[in-house]
Amino acid sequence: MEKLILVDGSSYLFRAYHAMPYLDNSKGRPTGAIYGVVSMLRRLLGDYEPTHVAVVFDAKGPTFRNELYAEYKANRPPMPDELRGQIEPIHELVKAMGLPLLCVPGVEADDVIGTLARRAAARGCRVIVVSGDKDLAQLVGDGVTMVDTMKDVVYDVAGVKRKFGVAPERIVDYLTLIGDASDNVPGVPKVGPKTAAKWLTRYGDLDSIVAHAGEIKGKVGDNLRASLDRFETTRRLVTLKCDVEIDADPDTLALKQTDADVLREMFTELEFRVWLTEVGGPRRENAVETLDETILDAAALETWVAALRAAGCFAVDTETTSIDAMAARLVGISFSHRPGEAAYLPVAHDYEGAPPQLSLDVVKEILGPLLEDPDVKKIGQNVKYDQTVFANHGIRLAGVAYDTMLESYVLDSTGSRGHDMDTLADKYLNHKTVKYEAVAGRGKDQLTFNRVPLDSAAHYAAEDADVTLRLHRHFYPSLEAEPGLHKLFHEIEMPLVSVLSRMERNGVRVDADMLRRQSAELAARVDELEAGIHEAAGETFNVASTKQIQYILFEKLGLPVIGKTAKGQPSTAENVLQELAADGHELPRLILEHRGLSKLKSTYTDKLPLLINPRTGRIHTSYQQAVAATGRLSSADPNLQNIPVRSAEGRRIREAFIPDLGCKLVSIDYSQIELRIMAHLSEDSGLLKAFADGLDIHRATAAEVFGVTPRDVTGEQRRAAKAINFGLIYGMSAFGLGRQLGIDRASAQRYVALYFERYPGVKRFMDSTRETARERECVETIFGRRLHLRGINADRYQDRQYAERIAINAPMQGTAADLIKMAMIRVDEWIAARNTRIILQVHDELVLETPEDRVDEVVETVSSLFRGVARLRVPLEVEAGVGDNWAEAH
Repeated sequence: MEKLILVDGSSYLFRAYHAMPYLDNSKGRPTGAIYGVVSMLRRLLGDYEPTHVAVVFDAKGPTFRNELYAEYKANRPPMPDELRGQIEPIHELVKAMGLPLLCVPGVEADDVIGTLARRAAARGCRVIVVSGDKDLAQLVGDGVTMVDTMKDVVYDVAGVKRKFGVAPERIVDYLTLIGDASDNVPGVPKVGPKTAAKWLTRYGDLDSIVAHAGEIKGKVGDNLRASLDRFETTRRLVTLKCDVEIDADPDTLALKQTDADVLREMFTELEFRVWLTEVGGPRRENAVETLDETILDAAALETWVAALRAAGCFAVDTETTSIDAMAARLVGISFSHRPGEAAYLPVAHDYEGAPPQLSLDVVKEILGPLLEDPDVKKIGQNVKYDQTVFANHGIRLAGVAYDTMLESYVLDSTGSRGHDMDTLADKYLNHKTVKYEAVAGRGKDQLTFNRVPLDSAAHYAAEDADVTLRLHRHFYPSLEAEPGLHKLFHEIEMPLVSVLSRMERNGVRVDADMLRRQSAELAARVDELEAGIHEAAGETFNVASTKQIQYILFEKLGLPVIGKTAKGQPSTAENVLQELAADGHELPRLILEHRGLSKLKSTYTDKLPLLINPRTGRIHTSYQQAVAATGRLSSADPNLQNIPVRSAEGRRIREAFIPDLGCKLVSIDYSQIELRIMAHLSEDSGLLKAFADGLDIHRATAAEVFGVTPRDVTGEQRRAAKAINFGLIYGMSAFGLGRQLGIDRASAQRYVALYFERYPGVKRFMDSTRETARERECVETIFGRRLHLRGINADRYQDRQYAERIAINAPMQGTAADLIKMAMIRVDEWIAARNTRIILQVHDELVLETPEDRVDEVVETVSSLFRGVARLRVPLEVEAGVGDNWAEAH
């Protein structure tokens, strides 16, 4: 044995718990500390490749120090239940990783580490103590070093001196002087690390300090002399006991073989999927096995069509040339109506030597009627994509009844692991699907699916259909058992699939020439700003470089550091620059403006003209249903929901969104929808009356909070009331409100108190929502959408506070999302025969393109549909606009 690594497992445990974000598995079992400890141990093994190692944890029960000093660690709070439940799994995993684990009753982990370190060092062995605990610094020297892996710092003798100001042999004296508040170990009052190090440097050791105690002047000298009678007890408390009787010997601490079966079982239970793959993946008892058939002639296809029709419900999936649904061309279709059996119908594999396949015309003739039959139910995974692909080829996929992505999403929208098929199969079917790269290759040599050989393509495609069917059979009973979720799925989410597919195919027309002109103007303005930034900084630098901005702002100009990055560097995030700019600093304001305009240019004015589909002449975004936890739709490729509406530059970009000739754009937008939902949910009489009377809610709130008549409300008071109205919905604290309004925290708190005094129903609603959320660990929208809150009962305050903010906001934002979705479904039904189409959805707003002679009818009827989609305790109101471009319409 040449090297022994001794890991302070108890230190790892607490550091992992406090450093990791809240993590749990799908059953709600906390896993953050487990993940953190295992992650640190894996890194340690990789960095040091030890042959001998021990991971040492504190044992349960009191130690000799409690007998020596009854108040030892008396002020420590009990271990959180959330952490206590993770200790045993950590111990099991440590042993399964082949690491010797030690827990010795009556002493602490530090004493066991000290004993082993001294024994090993006495034999000439190199010892590495892995910990950040200052008590263990007394071991350093004579072949013993200490490593803090969390900070990547190695402490040898010189390192200990740099860190503490004293040599390792003086650490006990140093600790005796300063004490340890976390362990309730008494030191000398008002004596901190600097004073202790100064005294030890001057006098040599603790005994000499005691001998010269009368020389030390002032209050600190009085404190020293008053503490002398406690020194012996404190010294014994902080001195490691290095003669612990333990069975383990350094030579017996050899790294053992890992227990792959235990690791596999525990990683599966804890859902540590990446590590699970490394130990051979999950157990395969329930893995999917698909018997697949490749259909190459009309007779075989007719046989399958008859079987699918007789089944009345089947899973269908498409294989294509692109993940962009509007650009994708059909390569093949797979389907399954019985678990374990699936077929693949190729139509366009065109590699050299590919076998003859049925033409698309023949496929449409035989299979088309089944696909277009609304009475035969279809199951898909992200079936909106398949609908669009079929539509590209003139096939109207009907009877779309189930989407496994949406089934998973409706059951648990806050799941952090995604709702894609591969993830769901792994998580719920214990099956790893064949990856696309396995059949098509990767990187620049990756094949499009039409070039993939049929023997590989058929199994890959058939498995997709089979897995989709199995996932549906797994999820749907859970949906049926929850009437609210079942209704949400069938009345909102599934009908919306076809609406979104049509919207995406409709696309939106843009004026490419206008965008190019705007791009040139933005480029000129960005150049001007860059020159102004360099002038304000007094030197030229790369404005896109975070490091260079950090240097200019915080080192050269000495601006205050408001926030730091995860690595401890001064933050240059937007909120930091905004606060600096609000304090009158010009350079942060210029950098913010430069960033904003640069982003508009690169994201929109430069990029949008390049995204015009050559076939349709329009831009086609993709609306994602299963991303936002609250149920909101999100837009991607490109994201058309984030074009700013409040800035002049953002509005100019919206001017480039135009209708076809002879048409107008119509925008219908719910008015103050989340505040109306708050009034409905809270049943506050003041809010209900304000909305029933059609008042300006922000002016009405200002009148209530500031005790004036509505007509006497000033602009500043209305602005404050608006910040309060929306701030409370989004869980803003008094500190955040004060920062937004530019007032001190106490004044902001008074505003909030006045608000709750005038609207007591809101306060009752918020309190009851938090209480219900803690009991159920979820909240619901008016229409039954459920949002899980796994951190609501966490021991850490930050996790609880974050979950409580979500608990307040999610029912309102989620209900607003439900309302607009319901409105979209009704509007889509109404416009079907009116030569009008929905082209954009931005949260509470819908944009339609309609012939000029139908504008009045569309505005009146769509507004009415929006208002009548649901009955709340307050009226649903809308704002409607019409224009020759999006900016005019909204």
